[in-house]
Amino acid sequence: MTDITSTFRNKKAVNSRIKRMRISNVIARNILFLFAIITILTTVGIIVSLLKDSIGFFSKVSITDFLFGTKWTPLFSSPSFGVLPLVTGTLIITLTSAVISIPVGLFTAIYLSEYANKRVRKIIKPILEVLAGIPSIVFGYFALTLITPVLKSFIPQTEIFNALSASIAVGIMTIPLVSSLSEDALRAVPDSLRQGALALGSTKMETSMKVVVPAAISGISASFVLAISRAIGETMIVTIAAGARPNLTFNPLESVQTMTSFIVQASQGDNPHGTVGYYSLFAVGLLLFLITLGLNIFSHRIVEKYRKEY
Repeated sequence: MTDITSTFRNKKAVNSRIKRMRISNVIARNILFLFAIITILTTVGIIVSLLKDSIGFFSKVSITDFLFGTKWTPLFSSPSFGVLPLVTGTLIITLTSAVISIPVGLFTAIYLSEYANKRVRKIIKPILEVLAGIPSIVFGYFALTLITPVLKSFIPQTEIFNALSASIAVGIMTIPLVSSLSEDALRAVPDSLRQGALALGSTKMETSMKVVVPAAISGISASFVLAISRAIGETMIVTIAAGARPNLTFNPLESVQTMTSFIVQASQGDNPHGTVGYYSLFAVGLLLFLITLGLNIFSHRIVEKYRKEY
C-alpha cells in the first residue's frame, strides 16, 4: 500500500512538473514572438515613413532626374535634385575605406587565428575592442586635425575637407568589424583540416591561405559586406572630415558630400516642412535604405552559397 501511494505521489509530481514546463515554454515562446513582432513592426514603420514622404518628393521630381541628375542644390532658389553627386561621394568613401579595412582586417584575423599565441591574443583583442568602441565623431575630428594635415604635407593640393582623410578614418573604424568576424569564422574551421594540410607538407602560410581561408570564406565574405554597409551608413566622420559640397568628382582629394551627411544637413531645419527640399531628405534616405538592403541580401546569399558545415 505504501509503494502504491508513493508511486501515485511521484506520478502526480511528475505530471505537475510537466505541466509547469509546458506553461513556461508557452510563455517563453510568446515573449520571443512578441519581440520578433516588435522588430518586424519597427522595420515596417521605417519603410512606411520613408515611402510616405518620398511619394511627396517624387510627385514633383521625376525619378529619372533624381537618379541620373548631376547637380544637387536643394536649398537654392532654383533647386536641382540630381542625386549622383551624393552617390559618387558615398562610393568614394566606401570603396577607399574598404581598400583599407578589408586587407588589414583579414590579415589581422589570420594572424590572431593561426599565428598568435594566447598571450599575444590577449593583448591585441582588447585593443581592437577599444578601437571598435571609439565614437565615430572622435574619428571625424581625428581625420580633420591629424590625417588631413599629414596628407597636405605630402600632397599640397589636398583640400581641408576631403574624401581621402574621411575614407582613411572610416577604414580604421571598420577594421575591428572585419577582423573580429573573420577571426570567428577562421577559428570555426576544424583543426583536422589544418593538420591534414600540414601532414601533406604544406607550410603554415599555405595552410592558412589555401585551406583555412577558403573553408571560412562564407563568414569572411559576410564580414566584408557588413563593413561596406557600415561605411555606407557612416555619418559623423564624413560630415566633419569630407565636407558638405555635393561635388560630382572621383578625386578623393576634393570635398564631397555623402547621402548621410546631406541627411544631417537637411535635418538641421534649413528646409521648411512640406517643401520639396524637405521631402528630398526622405528620398535620399529611401535610396540609402535600398542600397544597404541590397548589400544585406547579397551578404545573405553569399553566406548561404558558400556555407560549409563541419
